[in-house]
Amino acid sequence: MTDLDHRYPDLEAQPYGPPSGSLADLLERVLDKGIVIAGDIKIDLLDIELLTIRLRLFIASVDTAKKAGIDWWETDPALSSRAARDALAEENARLRERLDALEGAEEAAGAVR
Repeated sequence: MTDLDHRYPDLEAQPYGPPSGSLADLLERVLDKGIVIAGDIKIDLLDIELLTIRLRLFIASVDTAKKAGIDWWETDPALSSRAARDALAEENARLRERLDALEGAEEAAGAVR
């Protein structure tokens, strides 16, 4: 055997755990299961709370997030073209209702004269 073979004769006897998978395997596992990181930052001055910041980070795939009931990106007009169209159509319908109400009130006022 060479010197290198004698240096680590038995890999099972090493204090380190078994070799883990690749970074891609780890990322796949995290995205499949999801991971939550939570923390609070508080700034106090003389026992007076000045600022509190609550941080919540959820890392997961889209499918895992949907299973957890998180789908805000589908309804945010800045992130979804469908949501933007829906918001525009809803605003258009509200404006048409207001216009119809104003025209009806104008016609009623004209009939009274």
